[in-house]
Amino acid sequence: MKIRPLDDRVVLKMTEPEEVTKGGIILPGSAKEKPQVAEVIAIGPGGTVDGKEVVMQLKVGDRVLMNKYSGTEVKVGDEEFILISQKDVLAVVEE
Repeated sequence: MKIRPLDDRVVLKMTEPEEVTKGGIILPGSAKEKPQVAEVIAIGPGGTVDGKEVVMQLKVGDRVLMNKYSGTEVKVGDEEFILISQKDVLAVVEE
């Protein structure tokens, strides 16, 4: 099964939270925060949304920063994704 987002929607796959801090401390599952960085898996075509022209600025493979609890969680097979509007993406993470 494949997800094809519509309009200005973006499909994200959350990155795995770090299990070891930079100082070498191993974090138990309860101490891990929900990650805010995700990878763009698919993007919609953009177009007119709510009467305004939307140009998609993201591309597949971008790593993005998002609000902790934004978007809709979707499970396809064994994988979990977040479906979010492009306007809810805060920034592109560049390394």
